[in-house]
Amino acid sequence: MANLFCYQCEQTAGGRGCSGGAGVCGKTAAVGNLQDELTGALISLARNTKSPSAATDKLIMEGLFATLTNVNFDESSLNALIARADQNEKYDLSKLWGANEDIRSLKTLILLGTRGIAAYAYHAAVLGYSDAEVNAFFYKALSAIAEPDYGMDELLPLVMETGKVNFACMELLDKANTETYGTPAPTTVTLTVEKGPFIVVSGHDLRDLKLLLEQTDGKGVNVYTHGELLPAHAYPELKKHSQLKGNFGTAWQNQQKEFEAIPAPVLFTTNCLMPPKASYSDRVFTTSAVEFPELVHIGDDKDFSAVVAKALELGGYSETRELTGINGGHEVTTGFAHGTVLGVADTVVGAVKSGAIKHFFLVGGCDGAKPGRNYFTDFVKQTPSDSVILTLACGKYRFNDLDLGTIGGLPRIMDMGQCNDAYSAIKVAVALAEAFECGVNDLPLSLVISWYEQKAVSILLTLLYLGIKNILLGPSLPAFVSPNVLNFLVENFGIAPISTPEADLAKILG
Repeated sequence: MANLFCYQCEQTAGGRGCSGGAGVCGKTAAVGNLQDELTGALISLARNTKSPSAATDKLIMEGLFATLTNVNFDESSLNALIARADQNEKYDLSKLWGANEDIRSLKTLILLGTRGIAAYAYHAAVLGYSDAEVNAFFYKALSAIAEPDYGMDELLPLVMETGKVNFACMELLDKANTETYGTPAPTTVTLTVEKGPFIVVSGHDLRDLKLLLEQTDGKGVNVYTHGELLPAHAYPELKKHSQLKGNFGTAWQNQQKEFEAIPAPVLFTTNCLMPPKASYSDRVFTTSAVEFPELVHIGDDKDFSAVVAKALELGGYSETRELTGINGGHEVTTGFAHGTVLGVADTVVGAVKSGAIKHFFLVGGCDGAKPGRNYFTDFVKQTPSDSVILTLACGKYRFNDLDLGTIGGLPRIMDMGQCNDAYSAIKVAVALAEAFECGVNDLPLSLVISWYEQKAVSILLTLLYLGIKNILLGPSLPAFVSPNVLNFLVENFGIAPISTPEADLAKILG
């Protein structure tokens, strides 16, 4: 196909699918079609591999990660991955796009959910952690995409299994992060940027950040996180580096504006990269899974000396800059992962029993640029003062600089980490259900989820696998979910689109 077809992200054109010469994310038709060709090669590899090896596991994981939104925009890199798959007969992904809409919908849920799992598995793998069940599932899921005779009876259980395997993968990543960098602890992070040379690090990969911190020790260069790396400040092994100063900017979709004039380089470790403007592309570096044409890519040697040199050359700000979040706050707090929250479980349970806490809201997920996402800011502002807001992922930038005070000795807004840390929210919900001897759906807990890319799909499937119901999803429903599949999700799980903060709060609180 000369033209692009893609409907995997929330912002897809017209709420139906990107087509023509480019996607809303900025990828060209050539890149989009290479991603489809790579997916087809991986499907064929999965079907043809009789004895999986560490090498084929690694290739499938890396290849799937490269097809996520806002990760790899580089044709040569994608061609190299296709060549590594070495499949003379690649599965033609247009067969999926042209299938019966319900079959296409279910297979797409499996494919996109598996891409999300691959991202989590990648972050665990670079720290030396893997799971045989997760690796085996990649072959099973990809092979199912190519099965012409699979119907609803075969695909619906596989959709649920995708959620099950993602839960195991998130648990693995949580173990990898905490055993490597320590248990996150509540940490207040400044949004102020000190004068002098600095580097902004974006993406999700804690290992890349750690390596950069080691290479900037004693160099007179400060380091600031951006986007999904904000929770890094809560890990003991990362925060011990004194040059890790604070957080710069907000969520991923604002980067073209926020990076426009900063006198510092930016290092992208993973998604979410937007095509950089020419005005600052000479100071953007990539590493790991993320690549973009003509940007300097730092390979497996992880030699970040060019980034450090660029920081020293640019010099940073001549005076300290007091920056703010979108609501005018000068600092944010992170580090309320399951280790911290469950460490004060008695306090939380006591506050519920005494009536101090009457409701929990999990308001989190991906941020994005589509109009309507101010819903999540307004929703949090309107939550009653006797409620707690648990949050995670970059959607929290809509409200994480708000000061909503404390309740029962705890802050009303608790940032549990990255999208990669959704395991923490599930762990806390299950522990609360056990403490009150009820099911998760019987808790005074409501999930209000924003989504953008494929990791959010895998998390949603995990929530469904766990039987969690009545999730509010927004700002729009996925284009790849057919009416019949949507009806199944509504009837069996009570999934509903967000409406207005006022109406949704009234419905939740009765």
